[in-house]
Amino acid sequence: MAGRIAVIGSGSWGTAAAGLLAAHADDVRVWAHSPKVAEAINRTHRNPRHLTDFELPANVSASHDFAQVLDGAESMVMVVPSSFLRGICEELKGLVPEDLPIVVLTKGIEPGTHLLMADVVADVLGNPARVAALSGPNHAEEICQGLISAAVVACQSEELAAYFQEAFVSQEFRVYRSQDIKGVEVCAAVKNVVAIACGICAGLGLGDNTLAVLMTRGLAEISRIVCAVGGDPMTCMGLAGMGDLVATCTSRHSRNRTFGEAFSHGESLEDYEERTGMVVEGARAAQSTWELARELGIEAPLTNAVHSILYDGTELGEAAQLLLDRDPHVEFYGLDTRE
Repeated sequence: MAGRIAVIGSGSWGTAAAGLLAAHADDVRVWAHSPKVAEAINRTHRNPRHLTDFELPANVSASHDFAQVLDGAESMVMVVPSSFLRGICEELKGLVPEDLPIVVLTKGIEPGTHLLMADVVADVLGNPARVAALSGPNHAEEICQGLISAAVVACQSEELAAYFQEAFVSQEFRVYRSQDIKGVEVCAAVKNVVAIACGICAGLGLGDNTLAVLMTRGLAEISRIVCAVGGDPMTCMGLAGMGDLVATCTSRHSRNRTFGEAFSHGESLEDYEERTGMVVEGARAAQSTWELARELGIEAPLTNAVHSILYDGTELGEAAQLLLDRDPHVEFYGLDTRE
């Protein structure tokens, strides 16, 4: 059993994570941006905005006060939207001990700096060796129902990876270890971009073959980016890669997939996020991944297409035609697949 674990973020994944951690900790304290959400969690043991039917364990409490949440914490879980991660970390400076273990559940690439989420945390809070990342096919809605899921926790330190593995693991939530934190985080970010493309194609009624093509060519694109940043392409075949890609591109719970469908029917990003109260991380990742690919000279046709649709006003038919006009390469171009 761990002592106290601090969870920074009370969205769907933060709520589900608190439930998982509660089985292995004396108590879990959740930071909520809204004081009303914190008060409701403490009073009813339910999050009034996300996963409202899920009853949190008795040893989970919430607060709007960072200091109260972090007081006496043995470790910290970061699970806030990518666009707010750096700002939240800046607010946490001075409250987080230099050796406090941190695991990052946020998925994305920071625009401008092109830092991965664990790198953003380390950049602000210091000591990169104590920062891990956890990712996988983990829809919070199903985790809260006790359905089987799995994740991989990646960290430079085998000891720290084992600590967070034990903090999250259960019979229904399988957790594996990796040292390829870059690969895990690139997979986590870029699969959301592919999921938007899959949602658009599903919304246009383009069929299962097209969906399969987008997912597999998307995986090849992710692999090229993983290699370019120094990650292991084998990671793309695991839970953070193919596992999360399948779930995100096909599930009704996926906000990136469902946004793509809504977008194909004429709904804007702003309207979708306002209607659902959810952040579409793939829309942010489309911008930052597009920037990163240009900087490193990586061919990323799917990312380019999603970026042009969302940010350049390219018509869906025109973007599709640009993809179809490309000459097919050998299947795994841009990757060294030999030992």
